[in-house]
Amino acid sequence: MKTADLIDDHAERLSFVHLPFQRFGLKPHFAGQVQTVQCFEDNTLVRAQLETAGDDRILVVEGGGSTRIALLGDMLAQLAIDNGWAGIVLNAAIRDSAEIAQMQTLVFALATSPIKSAKDGWGKVGCPVHLGGVTIRPGDWLYADADGVLCAKDRLF
Repeated sequence: MKTADLIDDHAERLSFVHLPFQRFGLKPHFAGQVQTVQCFEDNTLVRAQLETAGDDRILVVEGGGSTRIALLGDMLAQLAIDNGWAGIVLNAAIRDSAEIAQMQTLVFALATSPIKSAKDGWGKVGCPVHLGGVTIRPGDWLYADADGVLCAKDRLF
């Protein structure tokens, strides 16, 4: 599965999430259904979702584009692996990037920051989010690799 081939073969069914993502983790790609979190500089709901069974889903986090505060670190990345999440896409920053880079996961984030997030519980789970010109809803499908992140309303294969 290469995103370049997918977009060549299914352009009418795919949208490109156009953000300047950095990739972290050892997995070369992922494909899976989406669960969403919307929050800003507070990762309480991110943790809450990663504590549930991932069932090979992708957690998409609309973090408002903040690169000041990290919404994910190595402990939450390990939680995602342990609970069966296929990957994570954050419109936000991460921390512990060197450690996450060596983990069996694939995380897309805008940047890194050493500053941990608030824990006040602000945000929403399971709502449509808008990232990189694309509205992503729970149940949509994401396909991602070194070339980028694509979204489809249904499964392509």
